[in-house]
Amino acid sequence: MTVTLNAPARPKSRNRTLTRFRRNPAAIVGLVVCLLIVLAALAAPWLAPHDPDFQFPEGLTLEGAPQPPGGLYPLGTDLLGRDLLSRLIWGARASLTVGFVANGAAVLLGVLIGALGALTRGWVGTAIMRFTDVMLAFPVLLLAIALTAILKPSLWIVALVIALINWVPIARVVYSEVASLREREFVEAAGAVGAGAGRILTRHILPHLIPTALVWGSLGVGTTVLLEATLSFLGVGVQPPTPSWGGVINESQSYLTTAPWLVLAPGAAILLTSLGFNLLGEGLRDALDPKGGR
Repeated sequence: MTVTLNAPARPKSRNRTLTRFRRNPAAIVGLVVCLLIVLAALAAPWLAPHDPDFQFPEGLTLEGAPQPPGGLYPLGTDLLGRDLLSRLIWGARASLTVGFVANGAAVLLGVLIGALGALTRGWVGTAIMRFTDVMLAFPVLLLAIALTAILKPSLWIVALVIALINWVPIARVVYSEVASLREREFVEAAGAVGAGAGRILTRHILPHLIPTALVWGSLGVGTTVLLEATLSFLGVGVQPPTPSWGGVINESQSYLTTAPWLVLAPGAAILLTSLGFNLLGEGLRDALDPKGGR
């Protein structure tokens, strides 16, 4: 008797997935927005019109106020006479670096911990998931503030802290999926022919978690960028002189009524980034759903 453990590839299914994605206007808009923001961040040295840290003598009015948008400064200047557009373009680098690194690490941790918790029976699996429940009980923002304050905030420390916090909901979702998958016939067949837990996880469980990881990876970038901006706004995120969107808002909050562009411009950048990745993640979820009707 021959037991087939691996199903053959189904290119038609992949074609249907791409078709559903292309037919989703919101997903295409999200993809375009994400690509534009990523390209702007990568091309910052060539795209930014000025040095983001240079304080222009003419960047302030005679009264010492920021210059309004126009002329050499399309989005105006900040309270130190620096070009706001250049700082936003360079700030995209910091925000997306944290977003991709922190969210990628969180997805990896969440998938591994959730899968191990579901596959490991007995007290070990129970202990893993009870630890996850304990982490889930902590307020995310307060825990992030405490950790960054203890570890001396910097770009990479912020990414590390966010990764150590954001893996928890991913692990809960993955645990539920793996707990269902381990009862399927192909997993039982793999165990019956002598496959160990490691082989079952890597060859038969993890491939089924790729759609979940892709969706969480897309949706999580927007959430991570928003959390990084919040931490920078509170002064425990990316530290000056590195430009960051939350840091720009923090520096400019006292000018909200007299120079609103200093707050509106970085706020719009955060909004567009979060919206773009959320639309992309929703589109991927609909496209990868085998029961999707698109």
